[in-house]
Amino acid sequence: MASRDYSEEKGEKATVISSIPSESFPSERESAEFDTAPPPPPRGILARLRHYEALLDDKLGVEKNGPARILPEDRTLPNQAIMALMWASGTMNLSCFATGFLGWEFGLDLKQSILTVIFGTLLGSMVTGWCATLGPGTGLRQVAISRYSFGWWPSKIIAALNVIEQLGWSSVGSITGGLALSAVSDGRVSLVLGVIIVAILGLIFSFIGLRAVLWYESWAWAIFFVIFMIMYGEAASFADVKTPSALQGQTLSGTVMSLLAIVYGSSSSWSSIVSDYYVQYPVNTSKTKVFLLTTMGITIPTCIGMVIGCCVGSTMGVNTDWANAYDDGLGYLIQTILFPRGFAKFLLVVLVLSGIGINCIAIYSAALSIQLFARPLQIVPRAFWTFIIFVGILLLGVAGRNHLLAVLQNFLSLLGYWNTAFFVILFTEHYLFRKGNLENYNLEVWNTESKMPIGIAGLVAFLLGIVGCILGMVQTWYVGVIAAMIGETGGDIGNQLAFAFTLISYVPLRYWERGRFPGR
Repeated sequence: MASRDYSEEKGEKATVISSIPSESFPSERESAEFDTAPPPPPRGILARLRHYEALLDDKLGVEKNGPARILPEDRTLPNQAIMALMWASGTMNLSCFATGFLGWEFGLDLKQSILTVIFGTLLGSMVTGWCATLGPGTGLRQVAISRYSFGWWPSKIIAALNVIEQLGWSSVGSITGGLALSAVSDGRVSLVLGVIIVAILGLIFSFIGLRAVLWYESWAWAIFFVIFMIMYGEAASFADVKTPSALQGQTLSGTVMSLLAIVYGSSSSWSSIVSDYYVQYPVNTSKTKVFLLTTMGITIPTCIGMVIGCCVGSTMGVNTDWANAYDDGLGYLIQTILFPRGFAKFLLVVLVLSGIGINCIAIYSAALSIQLFARPLQIVPRAFWTFIIFVGILLLGVAGRNHLLAVLQNFLSLLGYWNTAFFVILFTEHYLFRKGNLENYNLEVWNTESKMPIGIAGLVAFLLGIVGCILGMVQTWYVGVIAAMIGETGGDIGNQLAFAFTLISYVPLRYWERGRFPGR
């Protein structure tokens, strides 16, 4: 009975529907228009921010991927030459030129300074070059890759240190660019305003995302290369190649090691972010090519900037005009070195853009590191964090604007210490525990806490590495116990001790951790 009632009811409904004129139903075209109607405006601050970021991506190409893994089928496959060219744009700048002066500041002669710069740069660049090889195969940012060795929670330390590191780099780039702007304007543009202008220009490129950063970095290097060659032609012949260093014995050795630590830190500091810029390359990209292009892309341009800095720095004791100009600021010195004056001003204006190269890289990666610090922070669009980083750069840049060499001396060597421990852990995990094969990384679970190592080995080894660097560091504000034993002023062996302490502790601890927690 129930079945018959249902059939009758169904038949009545069918009759009623069939009696409705067909023109009363929407056409296929009208249905399609109805289906693709714009969704209602999002509610809530975060939802609105993500909505506007998506709109900007459609209009301007503003990146909205955030820190998520880039799958092989979603990659845009940029030119592989950019692996070298982007670092050339980011490192061949006034900051490297200023770092070259440290050899003279430390009392080394020109030959000692140049050899230390070349060797330290190559060593640090090789560390960054190896870390770069993990990018194309995983499609992950460097902090996310570190989860597979450090563990979920300790990798947050790396993310936090990364933010601090990139804030420092951007501040240095803004200060050197601000010095150039102030000199070009004969002081009418204050150093504070110059710092702000350079920081804003870097913000614009970093706000748009990886495509804008790679585009800028792939072309800017050529301009800077020409300018530095002009500087070599006009200034290198004045270099003091005759005056020997007054340092001898262990004091000389210690001073060389201290400069080596600073220069090494300058190049190795990119190791914690380098994969951020390689996630778009094919999975099968040659690791050898990645390593060589990255290593040489950092080494050669960095040495170009630092070596001319060594040459000019060596004249400070014999060329009073240059020394007086240097006391007024780095920009005034360059303006004095180059001639004619109008041409020098033009080159200084262009050199301001070299500070933007550092800022583009640093701001972009700092924003990604914030998002990788915790899942809730990934909900907030990257563009918002980019702006927050920009504010931090302004504060640091303005505060340190009159102490460039002190900032470089302390900041760069501190970068090297923790990046050494970071590299040792990633390298050991990859070759010893994952047999050098990316197939032993379950890339699908990169954002799953329960699938990552517990993190005891990574955390303890990293902290012991920091203990080693404290014992061996030489800073203006502190000299480690072991470092103080080398010569009269100490010798910086913080990186060597960090390397040894991290390696010796990580291997047994990781074996224990894998045995105690199988599969992690």
